[in-house]
Amino acid sequence: MSVVAGKKLPRTKLPPDARPDTLAVREGLPASQWGENSEALFVSSSFVHPDAATAAARFANEEEAFIYSRFSNPTVTMMERRLAALEGSEACIGTASGMGAITMLVLGLLKAGDHVVCSHSVFGSTIRLFGDFAKFGVQTSFVSQTDVAQWRAAVRPETKLLFAETPTNPLTEVCDIAALAKIAHAAGALLVVDNCFCSPALQRPIALGADIVMHSGTKYLDGQGRVIAGALCCTQQLIDEKFMPVQRGAGITLSPFNAWVVLKGLETLALRMREQSARALSLARWLEQHPAVERVYHPGLPSHPQHELAMRQQGGVGGPVASFVVRGRDAAQARANAFAVIDATRVCSITANLGDTKTAITHPASTTHGRLSEAQRQAAGIGQGAIRIAVGLEDLDDLKADLARGLDAIR
Repeated sequence: MSVVAGKKLPRTKLPPDARPDTLAVREGLPASQWGENSEALFVSSSFVHPDAATAAARFANEEEAFIYSRFSNPTVTMMERRLAALEGSEACIGTASGMGAITMLVLGLLKAGDHVVCSHSVFGSTIRLFGDFAKFGVQTSFVSQTDVAQWRAAVRPETKLLFAETPTNPLTEVCDIAALAKIAHAAGALLVVDNCFCSPALQRPIALGADIVMHSGTKYLDGQGRVIAGALCCTQQLIDEKFMPVQRGAGITLSPFNAWVVLKGLETLALRMREQSARALSLARWLEQHPAVERVYHPGLPSHPQHELAMRQQGGVGGPVASFVVRGRDAAQARANAFAVIDATRVCSITANLGDTKTAITHPASTTHGRLSEAQRQAAGIGQGAIRIAVGLEDLDDLKADLARGLDAIR
């Protein structure tokens, strides 16, 4: 890749006021000398330098160029630039997975003696990972997702991060991003927001005061369940000083192919999110009326405890994920009924992944949160009767019939 004057990588020539839908299909790097219209996939592990002096300058970070795909690759850079543009951040760094992004976050920002405040309603693997870092001296306090006072009370002098996921997995609890940002900044800490469920198509946490946005690109950014990917969106300074050294040393690297798939997924992100969210809301309304359903969780429903907040933060859209609780006289019966509903489906995919154009259904207590203790699950509000459904692009009536097959059999 040639470098323009000023020893910086070239940028795509776009109007400075280009809007998100345009950025989603245009931002990245300029085409190569071959003039390709679709972004190229660069699968080279290393890149050739014109001479030894140039190589030395590039390795010394005196000249911006591609060197080695563990930490610099054109396809990955295109994805990073596009996602940063959509999130409204200065920069972005891709990682091998969403969990890899959280690992990079901790390794880059924290040390023994530091403290994190985190919602106890976040993704089960996130809870486990923060727990694992206790062995290295990084402590985490878990608090209510929705109680701002608990977040404030949990902050200590050694608190360096507040970590929030909104909406949460699986009960779609929504936290007040702006309020948490004020708490973090008053304590000299950073606010990190997992924006996986909404994506920048519905929610831009940095505009609400967040410092870092974390993504599992495996979900809606890809959109078709093809690859594993992650990312952190933040300032260029954080990437240069904190995260890039971790990537170069630890190799938490996003592959060029996976970056390319996510890059192409971003082109249709807004269209998919709007349509899947509309179908999810319609399905949630239908579920609320079914006699076998005890409760439905979807931010677009007026019955959702944080409905008004969600509508403000998420552009008036509830998102494509809903959860519901089936009836049962006790936990064992509720679990059996949930399993029966899931097993009766013929259209939905029984998988713990989400973000696909194919509707996914799962039982969180035994899958995504199955490795947590019962106390941890109870703290997160995840009972044995809960079912999570990530709505895809199938016909809505077919999805209703698919769920009704099992729900109608519950007595």
